[in-house]
Amino acid sequence: MGLLRIMMPPKFQLLAVMAFGVAMLFIENQIQKLEESRAKLERTMARHEVRGVEQRQTRDGVRDSPALPEIEDLIIIYNRVPKTASTSFTNIAYDLCGKNRFHVLHINTTKNNPVMSLQDQMRFVRNVTSWREMKPGFYHGHVAYLDFTKFGVKGKPVYINIVRDPIERLVSYYYFLRFGDDYRPGLRRRKQGDKKTFDECMSSGGSDCAPEKLWLQIPFFCGHYSECWNVGSRWALEQAKYNLVNEYLLVGVTEELEDFIMMLEAALPRFFRGATELYRTGKKSHLRKTSEKKPPTKESISKLQQSNIWKMENEFYEFALEQFQFVRAHSVREKDGELYLLAQNFFYEKIYPKVN
Repeated sequence: MGLLRIMMPPKFQLLAVMAFGVAMLFIENQIQKLEESRAKLERTMARHEVRGVEQRQTRDGVRDSPALPEIEDLIIIYNRVPKTASTSFTNIAYDLCGKNRFHVLHINTTKNNPVMSLQDQMRFVRNVTSWREMKPGFYHGHVAYLDFTKFGVKGKPVYINIVRDPIERLVSYYYFLRFGDDYRPGLRRRKQGDKKTFDECMSSGGSDCAPEKLWLQIPFFCGHYSECWNVGSRWALEQAKYNLVNEYLLVGVTEELEDFIMMLEAALPRFFRGATELYRTGKKSHLRKTSEKKPPTKESISKLQQSNIWKMENEFYEFALEQFQFVRAHSVREKDGELYLLAQNFFYEKIYPKVN
């Protein structure tokens, strides 16, 4: 290239550079089209599979199938909040599913819309509860909490989730939209090309760093009610808290992910046997890292913390953290810097009538 610059007149050098830029842009567009085509094909195949499930349900509905053993009939739903280490955690499930003999299914909604239509809610609930071939199953996706009891089905799934400090989550998402991550570095992101830092966005009053963008963890736990998505709703906050303690087996925090995994392994070994060791030693535990992320200044943080939206999201995060730490305190002990699970701490006695 240096030789070309010496030999070629400046006019031709400029044309060569322009041609190279056009070629690179063409290649990027082709890669993007291939990604879109692959995603479209996956969605088509998934819809076909769902239709097959529904047809089998209709055809076999009148026949009573033998009940699965309780441990094999188990369904876990991880309605993952974006940018909370969800991909790192989900990769553990993918790595374990073959060895531990369970199925992992990604819930891919159109445009990542976390709210399903009523008819899709019904389809999803029927699929999850009746798809025997996919049991035991681990479902994950960016979907708001869905109350299965409203749909007249037998049994409920086990919900789990992870939350993160709301400002850290927003900053991570801001840079993710612009620079992507090391999971799929070639994928063109929605805000690619925008080099503005989070602090510059705050200074200029940009929409991508506005306090309203913090409102995400509360509605994800609140669910499919309209009030859940009214930014700043006190009712939504209280409903999210209620669901967290009543409908979720365990909600961890990004900052203490290893403890979350250890407790899941203890509570649900059918799925998570070997998860803690895999997290500590495996290659995928910290696979997804947002690129070009710059920590915000104290001024930017202080400005966000003045909003009522941050106060509510932070209240929910602190509530989740306190609940997680309470559960952990009754499940594990620390010794020499290492965490150890507590042994079974109950037993049965005075059993009558006596068996001879």
